[in-house]
Amino acid sequence: MFELIDIFIKRGDLAHIALFLWASVASVALWSTLRELAAASRRFDDFVRELSRFNRRVQGRSQGRNEGED
Repeated sequence: MFELIDIFIKRGDLAHIALFLWASVASVALWSTLRELAAASRRFDDFVRELSRFNRRVQGRSQGRNEGED
C-alpha cells in the first residue's frame, strides 16, 4: 500500500488521489442520504396509512350513531 502511495507522490498524482477520495466520500454521503430519505418516505407512508385507517373507523362509528338517532 505504501509503495502505491510513494509511486503517486513521486509522479505528482497526489491531486488525483485527493480527487478520488473526495468523490468517494461524496458518493457515500449521497448514498447514505438517499437511503435515509427512502426510510423517511416509508415511515411517512405508514403514518398516512394508519391515519386513513383511523379516519375510516371514526367515520364508521359516527355514521352508526347518526342512523340510530333518526
